[in-house]
Amino acid sequence: MSPIGAIKGNWRVLLLGAFLVFAVVALFIPGGIVADDGLASDSVDSGPTNLEFGLGLEGGTRIRVPVAGMTAEDIDTGAVSDDGRVDQERLDGVESTLQSELELDQADVSVDVQDDGTVTAEVFNDNVSQSEFAAALQTADVDATEDDIRDGVTQSTRDNMIRTIQTKINAAGLSGGTAYESTTVSGDHYIVVEVPNMDADELRTILSERGQVEVVAYYPNENGTQTNETVLRGDDIVDVDPPEQQGEESYAVPVLVSDEAAPGFQQQMNDLGFTSEGIGDCGLRTGDGGVDFDHDGQRYCLLTVVDGEVVDAHSMGNSHGLASSMREGSWENDPTFQMGAPSQQQAQSLSVNLRAGSLRAPLDFSEEQVYSIEPGHADQFKQYSLLIGLLSVLTVSGVVYARYTDTRVALPMIVTAIAEVVILLGFAALIRMPLDLSHVAGFIAVVGTGVDDLVIIADEVMDEGDVSSERVFQSRFRKAFWVIGAAAATTVVALSPLAVLSLGDLRGFAIITILGVFIGVLITRPAYGDILRRLLTDH
Repeated sequence: MSPIGAIKGNWRVLLLGAFLVFAVVALFIPGGIVADDGLASDSVDSGPTNLEFGLGLEGGTRIRVPVAGMTAEDIDTGAVSDDGRVDQERLDGVESTLQSELELDQADVSVDVQDDGTVTAEVFNDNVSQSEFAAALQTADVDATEDDIRDGVTQSTRDNMIRTIQTKINAAGLSGGTAYESTTVSGDHYIVVEVPNMDADELRTILSERGQVEVVAYYPNENGTQTNETVLRGDDIVDVDPPEQQGEESYAVPVLVSDEAAPGFQQQMNDLGFTSEGIGDCGLRTGDGGVDFDHDGQRYCLLTVVDGEVVDAHSMGNSHGLASSMREGSWENDPTFQMGAPSQQQAQSLSVNLRAGSLRAPLDFSEEQVYSIEPGHADQFKQYSLLIGLLSVLTVSGVVYARYTDTRVALPMIVTAIAEVVILLGFAALIRMPLDLSHVAGFIAVVGTGVDDLVIIADEVMDEGDVSSERVFQSRFRKAFWVIGAAAATTVVALSPLAVLSLGDLRGFAIITILGVFIGVLITRPAYGDILRRLLTDH
């Protein structure tokens, strides 16, 4: 047989081999198939494989907590015309009125147009009552009452927060951490965050920080008194490099300012005197890394502020031509500079907040639900899971051999079933799926259902007598495959609701089982059929 003919005749076995190679690479080669240097080095543990583990196998904490806020939906602001045009100035005016009337920061108020064209106002502060919110809307010439206001936030706000939390988890190098939404039967919405190898206090601290970063100019006004003015916000930063050590007790985070914000920032630095008399004139940092505003004389400082707290103060430097390039107007063509932090930990936190963005709303920890597993218990679960997996494979192998007493039938069946699990593990490593106890149950179910299908193939092919030719084999194999296909479809339909709905650990079991069914029907079952054909027929 020619090489091309051999490939055509055994392409299913070759396909199985190719998937096995990819699975092994994804499992054991550092970085896997799709290497991401920015993520793989942080988020994948330095273990023998690239697998990530969830709470049940690694230990850690799961927190389920609602978002704090109130929403006024479908309000008539007059900002959206009948043809769909949006008056952004009117929306900004309503938002500004809410801020002033409720005495809130800019980050605690949002007025947006939803996808369906309706306008929604949100307030992210527990100290505001529904009556105060309604009164502030009326002051902004919006016809709204308390009946139009409900507790909670919009779906878009929750989606935005989940993306931000997930980005924070990844940027902080928390391997296996996930964030998702959970909805109760009564319609209450919660954000669920799971992070292995972290206790509840640490996770609560991370989630309680909204991560609102600002650069504030601290400078003397016309009267000679010091004043503050926000000159950059976190949204104005488009790229962030890893923190760099500038001295024994100083760190900096290099950032890139957006093209839209750079000209205005440059002009403000020139107008406020930071690029002239203010060069090198700050001196607010203390020996312990703090900031002391008790000073004499005038000061020109750029303050790094996170969640309203000043973490560092730096002057405008000119060692890299920053001040001179701003004076000349060329800095906006390459708008990079460094934001300061007094310690490596604060610099890392600043970098994470800049990369992830700020949480749009705070979380209400007064209604939190916490679930934690100690790492020691998780290690035991991991060992028991491995032991149970090995026992299931050995038990199935013994039953199969006792059933057929023919290594030509039993050995390929066992090897094919193990290959199916290896491919599934490789897929989990490739997409960095955190494996938990529910996934282990799914793997065991895959071994059982997989061998069941292979037994159906073997019995259908062999029970009607010797296989005298390839034509006879193909006829019997097709009949068996129709039975397997129908069973697979039934399994997928039955488990699909569990995979889609937020039902906790049941979701992991359903996802692994469904993936195993697809891999079996499309890859391993046809390959086993080709192997059995080669062993039982003359061709």
